[in-house]
Amino acid sequence: MRIAFMGTPDFAVPALRALAGAGHEVACVYTQPPRPGGRRGRELTKTPVHLAAEELGIEVRHPASLKDPAAQSEFAALDLDTAVVAAYGLILPKGVLGAPRHGCLNVHASLLPRWRGAAPVQRAILAGDEETGITIMQMEPGLDTGPMLTAASTPVDRKTAGELTAELAEMGARLMLEVLADLPAYEAVQQDDALATYAAKIGKEEARIDWSRGALQVERQIRALNPAPGAWFEIDTKRVKIFVATILTESSAVLDTSFATEPGRVLDEQLAIGCGDGAIRPIVVQPAGKPKMDYMDFLRGNPVPTGINLQ
Repeated sequence: MRIAFMGTPDFAVPALRALAGAGHEVACVYTQPPRPGGRRGRELTKTPVHLAAEELGIEVRHPASLKDPAAQSEFAALDLDTAVVAAYGLILPKGVLGAPRHGCLNVHASLLPRWRGAAPVQRAILAGDEETGITIMQMEPGLDTGPMLTAASTPVDRKTAGELTAELAEMGARLMLEVLADLPAYEAVQQDDALATYAAKIGKEEARIDWSRGALQVERQIRALNPAPGAWFEIDTKRVKIFVATILTESSAVLDTSFATEPGRVLDEQLAIGCGDGAIRPIVVQPAGKPKMDYMDFLRGNPVPTGINLQ
């Protein structure tokens, strides 16, 4: 098939590589424009999809918007069978959605209609979902509201957002190839809007750990925000991110104070921290301006007294 690919982050790269490797004609790749980045935050940095497309020798376009009639005409002139979209990050107007002969197909990282929106992986972890997955859907003007062609699921288990995203990216690439191999065989099924939930983008305020929540919820927050932006707390006004933590129980923890304690209180010399219900122990942490490290290495340079309350 003659295809345009539209995607931006690492999540989209496996689908692009799969399409090219399967022999489809990827006429053009659309991605977000290069933006300031690098160590100093000044260098223009190309997106992961941009870099992959250049490696594959595919033309790259990165318009700031597709609302311009000229940009839509350029897209229509590609004479496409379909467009494959994976975390592109721009709204596709009707002039784009309707241009390819078979419309635009989206690789969405959830089991629709659950978790429509920008952060489906993180929201699934935060909500304690037992499973999530990939949905291949026909795109329409609404936010992830289009009819579904097929889906596949995977357990969430104790995966981080990074681990789960990487798994779903490979799953989505395989599933899209299966659909394109016999597109007429896949019946479009309308979503049940009554079952829909919205996966809002993770806000900065959600990264700060609220110790009044139960240990289960705090541990989910840590996994959902790993690798970015990282769940954090403060010691003496200095920010510390937690990337891996374990939930403690009365039988698994030797604590200097009662297990039922004030949220945020440090319970032992190995950084057990009380929550609204239970306690956690950080395993991998990152002090501000430092690399990630094991919690014992952190404590050797930053002893945290038992009994203090963390912010």
